[in-house]
Amino acid sequence: MELEAIHQRVIGLDVHQGQITAYAILTEADGTLRTEHREFKTFKRDRRALGQWAASLKPDEVVMESTGIYWRSPYAALEGQGIIAKVVNARHVKKVPGRKTDVSDAQWLAILARAGLLNGSFVPPAHMRELRLVARQRQQFVGQLSAEKNRLHKVLTDGGIRLSVVVSDLHGQSARAMIKALIKQSSPSEVLSYASGRLKAAREELFEAIQGELSASHLFVLEQLLSHIEQLEARIGDFDARLLAGLTDQAPILALLQTLPGIDRIGAAMLLVEIGEDMNAFGSADRLASWVGICPGNNESAGKRMSTKIRKGNPYVRRLLCEFAHAARMTQCAFRDKFQSLMPWRGFKRAIIAIAHKLLRTVFAMIKRREPYNDRSVDYLVLAAKRGAPRWAKALKRIGKKIVTA
Repeated sequence: MELEAIHQRVIGLDVHQGQITAYAILTEADGTLRTEHREFKTFKRDRRALGQWAASLKPDEVVMESTGIYWRSPYAALEGQGIIAKVVNARHVKKVPGRKTDVSDAQWLAILARAGLLNGSFVPPAHMRELRLVARQRQQFVGQLSAEKNRLHKVLTDGGIRLSVVVSDLHGQSARAMIKALIKQSSPSEVLSYASGRLKAAREELFEAIQGELSASHLFVLEQLLSHIEQLEARIGDFDARLLAGLTDQAPILALLQTLPGIDRIGAAMLLVEIGEDMNAFGSADRLASWVGICPGNNESAGKRMSTKIRKGNPYVRRLLCEFAHAARMTQCAFRDKFQSLMPWRGFKRAIIAIAHKLLRTVFAMIKRREPYNDRSVDYLVLAAKRGAPRWAKALKRIGKKIVTA
């Protein structure tokens, strides 16, 4: 049985690193069917030629597989010609095995597109795609920073320094100043002079913690690690500034997202450049969760429920959501209550994924309705009163008013 044609003029593109294979199926005005096959390199002039050729055919649909990052430049070339291509998931267009060539892949894409069987993946506007580069590179730097901090801790421990035992944050202002003094081989009294009075540890504990056997190799590695850590922190600060500067027009949505427990300004910005501000592109919270890969799998056969393992989706959004879930579970909110109810029988990791899923669905509703988050388990009037009471009491005392407690 032939597939019924929904679109009359379609182009399928099989995109690789060095070559783009294009196959067009065109229905002419007199009803005749014509096919056209072209191959293009992936250099700038060739991508421009691809866009011009595609525009000359006036297609109803142009589809391509989301092959790594190779689809992005051809997509931009088509976008420059006013053609918004559909980027489809490769697992949705798998061919019957036996005949596998670039031409047949492009032809199969065109056949499926002509029958209207393909749905395009979400592709944000060009401005958001550029900011994605900034946000994703920032995530890479944050990962490197965490690795370097862990390595610094290991080298200190190897040298007998137990500062992390008595200091909660090894990279706080006081602890870092003390580490720098240790690298300079300062005397114990001079090292302790950098300890802030806000540290809970006693001076005797701090003195014992900085006693170690740092060799010349230890000192060299520590100096290089600390220098790299400070460089990474400076670069992350530059990326933060660039990301926020690019989202000045989306400031109201950023403020909206920050009302959700666990999300700060940078987290809101990094999430926004990934999912965009138009939730109509996804249609529903279920589709958004499926696109991210944060919802349970759907695998049932003969009435038996198979594995519900989450599938691959957008790893950058999933990582952000898990970070938000970790932060939200430590606040007074409904997400904390949900986590505590799930953790005993589902385990820590699955509970975090469930909270991340719930957070994403909440984000979808907030952006779609342009409404802030309102936690059902928190009395905001009481919370505001508790936070403001000390300040109000001091103000009343300054003006000579007496405070009467019940």
